[in-house]
Amino acid sequence: MYNPTEQITEFNKANVASAIKLASISIEKAEKLVSLNLNAAKLALAQGVEGAQAAASVKDVQELMALRAKIAELGVQSAMGYSRTLYELSTEASSEFSAFAEQAWSSYTKNVAAFVERASAAAPAGSDFGLNAFRSTIAASTAAFDQFQKATKQVVSLADASVRAATNGTTKGRKAA
Repeated sequence: MYNPTEQITEFNKANVASAIKLASISIEKAEKLVSLNLNAAKLALAQGVEGAQAAASVKDVQELMALRAKIAELGVQSAMGYSRTLYELSTEASSEFSAFAEQAWSSYTKNVAAFVERASAAAPAGSDFGLNAFRSTIAASTAAFDQFQKATKQVVSLADASVRAATNGTTKGRKAA
């Protein structure tokens, strides 16, 4: 005999598990971001102290200009390193959230399909039209999600290639200078 209460309980358990996994991923990525920012702040402070000490011991204008160039170069290197690491963290987070969304959507559509099949077995005669309409709606939304997912992956891939090309160009330009 069909018992919708049991299926609803299973849906709720799956939703709680998904929420816990999403929170877990979010906290892990937030920890990495906070760690990156703390390390960047420590590095900036250390470079500032080093620069101030070096500036205090400058004896002539040429030495001051050389120090200025050195400090600028360190700043550019630090900014590029920070940007690169931040980009890597965001790419990693994006791929994990995308994988989570794909898995959650797949699980959801399978559960809804199973729910509809069980409900249709226990449905009264004449309700076929409504159940078929619901099935086609689920199939259409699944197809739309798949197309959206493919388009998103293409955009992310294009953006990633553009960022990598820009980073390589900047690095080569900096080395040439």
